[in-house]
Amino acid sequence: MTADTTTLTLVVNGEEHRVAFPTHHTLLEVLREECGLTGTKHGCELGECGACTVLVDGRPVLSCLALAAEMEDKRIETIEGMQEANELHPLQLTFADLGAAQCGYCTPAILLTAQALLQSNPSPTEQETRDALAGVLCRCTGYIKILQAVEGAAALQRGEEWQAPEEALYGEPAGKLTGPALEERNDG
Repeated sequence: MTADTTTLTLVVNGEEHRVAFPTHHTLLEVLREECGLTGTKHGCELGECGACTVLVDGRPVLSCLALAAEMEDKRIETIEGMQEANELHPLQLTFADLGAAQCGYCTPAILLTAQALLQSNPSPTEQETRDALAGVLCRCTGYIKILQAVEGAAALQRGEEWQAPEEALYGEPAGKLTGPALEERNDG
């Protein structure tokens, strides 16, 4: 190994990974290329889109901006570690139930960010959820089902019963339109 190479042990999803990589590599590069954990996505690689978000010691971190060489003795969690054995995390369940993921590219980052939110705040308001997820951009959705899925997962984690709102599954009935859509219908 040269002086430009770093060798260390990363703890990812509770497992130790002995890795050697060029010292300038980001956590994103090492997770994908050295650990084979491709659930963490390459996005803008500028820290603007949030698609590369992982948890480091329980906090969301943009892995494209974090140097892997600084991650020794830290607990890293990727989307691959979210499921426990054969049991999906409540967030994964509610996202699936509501169809909250569209293309899925940003979904790992949203799920991990929401997990960190629910660990620190088991009953977030909608605005607190919006604020927490603001750093992860999604080009496919309007975020409504994502917010509903986080709300549902929070309820499940608190031990409450939760069922997806009928409107989330089947759409808003025509008789319940409000706002500009209703005004257009009445004007037309």
